Amino acid sequence: MEAVLANANRRGTNKGAAAAMGSMNPRPPIWYAFDNGDQNTPDWYPQGLTGSDDSGSIGVPALMISWYFKPTAGERGIRVSFFSPQTLKYQHALLVLAKPDGSYGPINIHAGGIACHGDLLYVADTVRGLRVFDLRHILDLRTAQKDLGDPDRIGRHGGKLHAFGYRYIVPQTDFWRVAQAGPRFSYVAIDRSGDTPRLITGEYREGDGNGWVARWPLDMEGGAPEDAYITGQEKIQGAVSYDGKWYLSQAVNATTNGRLRVFDGDTLATRPFPIGPEDLTVQDGRLWSVTEFRNKRTIFAVPL
Repeated sequence: MEAVLANANRRGTNKGAAAAMGSMNPRPPIWYAFDNGDQNTPDWYPQGLTGSDDSGSIGVPALMISWYFKPTAGERGIRVSFFSPQTLKYQHALLVLAKPDGSYGPINIHAGGIACHGDLLYVADTVRGLRVFDLRHILDLRTAQKDLGDPDRIGRHGGKLHAFGYRYIVPQTDFWRVAQAGPRFSYVAIDRSGDTPRLITGEYREGDGNGWVARWPLDMEGGAPEDAYITGQEKIQGAVSYDGKWYLSQAVNATTNGRLRVFDGDTLATRPFPIGPEDLTVQDGRLWSVTEFRNKRTIFAVPL
């Protein structure tokens, strides 16, 4: 992580892409925008968010953002951005699935939420569960060859490595796979407010409030959550529990402000939120999220 951020080749802007805030009042005290190329692309959409506070072991302040590819043709999988809130510099890395022959390929999922604990990055796979990536094994293609290969190819071809032009790849190392069809894994987070960190997962639903949230032991022993709840809210894009409260990120559409739903066990409150809010995480004592729509792509923080 430290090496990737030291070589970061993109720079965000402080309080850019203000259209993402829409009619939100008050606006977030902190927000960062991605660069113009990432703002304008119709191919990649940010979804998940986590950070070094979740990890507990990353040596520098960092945020991580997952993106899924929405192609007009072909498939380029999912990627994660490593973002420094100190320098506003960031770097994309492609998440890949290793093959038995020593090659690798893209992972075609939505990656609607991510969470980091220790060196492990958990990525929500909607119908299958959670894919796991080990951040000790971020591979730099420039250490293996002189260039980054063909920007239109991926994997090993003719003895050379390719990753659609990306310098860094992170191979999948594990998989928490659901045993049978059931609730979907739309987003994921970490609750570090108690004595023992717990993994949060939940389901996005439209048309009804039957989506669920659950808290799991991070060792996943027993294969069952510690507790689970029906949210009673539709279009929840992210959820996290912290100090006895549940925070739910609720989307509307690409032009209308979303909502932050806060449940303290007795009452449900609604707070203003930007347009297109996604996954949630708690970092530095604040609630963070990311917005997804073109020219409205930001990472922002609000008080808990």
